[in-house]
Amino acid sequence: MTINKFQLMSREDFSKLNLHEKNTYLQELATDFAQTYNRDPIELDKDALSRLRRYYSRRVWADLKLDTIGGPLARSLEALGERIRHESIQGDVTAALMNETAPKRVLRTPPQDDAQLMFFVPTVYDAPLKDDVNLMDVAPFSLSKRASSRVIKYELKDSLITIEGGAESGIATVFDYDIFLNMVSYLAEEVQQFRRDEAKGLRPTLPPKVYRPNASHILKFCRRSDGGKSYEDLEAALDRLSNTTIKVVNLSGGKRRQVDSRPMIGGYSVVSRTGANKIDLIEITIPDWVYTSVVRNDKKLPLLTLHHDYFLISSALGRFIYRLARKAAGKTDAEYYFTEVYSRSSSEQEFRKFAYDLREFIGRTQAFPMPDYDLSIVEGKDGPKLRMQYRADGTGAGDAEALTVA
Repeated sequence: MTINKFQLMSREDFSKLNLHEKNTYLQELATDFAQTYNRDPIELDKDALSRLRRYYSRRVWADLKLDTIGGPLARSLEALGERIRHESIQGDVTAALMNETAPKRVLRTPPQDDAQLMFFVPTVYDAPLKDDVNLMDVAPFSLSKRASSRVIKYELKDSLITIEGGAESGIATVFDYDIFLNMVSYLAEEVQQFRRDEAKGLRPTLPPKVYRPNASHILKFCRRSDGGKSYEDLEAALDRLSNTTIKVVNLSGGKRRQVDSRPMIGGYSVVSRTGANKIDLIEITIPDWVYTSVVRNDKKLPLLTLHHDYFLISSALGRFIYRLARKAAGKTDAEYYFTEVYSRSSSEQEFRKFAYDLREFIGRTQAFPMPDYDLSIVEGKDGPKLRMQYRADGTGAGDAEALTVA
């Protein structure tokens, strides 16, 4: 058995070893210690092994009996004993701190003026269904908070999806995607008003293809602070969104059909700035694939609602998991193997690290639940699975699975 830089075996596990295994483990520990700290290697004799066995099991300094021996062996035993004791103390302190501190919250604290916005809670809608591909099945963005120039590829059962960003701006992030949600939600609200006016016998005009929000409106909708950096981040996010394209190859019916690339947004321009040179009025061109899907004549539009606390989910992974749950679980429950969650996430991490972070996030939701859904881990035939269970507590997203226009 090999020693991994003093990731020491627990006393419980050590006690389960037989005498020969304990001696072998302690000798390997002593050798590793000497190599790590540039000390002379020592061959532990029978007496030294006996002392270390007792000390390892009880952590009592007197068990080493250093006063009865001298020379290099005593110094080596003292140094090794100090290291074992240090690791023990470090473990005890870590355990105590874990017990005394709470896990990191799933939701960040809302901005100070958020209470005013909550007098009228806007409905949040996600990407429309297009060509039998739902972008809620995957992450159409990077989970990294930093700009990334890599290409994201998904191989689903009935389609291939490729997402690319600009050479300089990089691909849109999960936090940039908030602006896309704001655009889709605006268009959905405009369509509802159009249908209501039409039902009254009026002759309304269709919603425009250009969305003209104030930067402050977008920040409030996305429940962000209105500090100077927020405006800078907003302009950079618009750059990434306008340069991010989604290409889909539809494989339904066994036929391979190329679908034209779709931009996240059709483009944008800053119409005006404040005296402090912060962006103010913005024009965002709604891309054809979004506009056509939402404004078409169907009374039931292919849009799922999101909980307004979605914007407060602080981690990129958490936001991805919420969207996946909203699509897959709906008002019931759904399960995905960790490997499948990983393949749909666009994560740049190795799977082992991703699985660790996923477990950690699921654990945090036990103390601080995610909006709408309870998360848990269940064991499947091929490994651990993420279970997403809808929580019917009256505070979730809209009752309809899709937007129905009266």
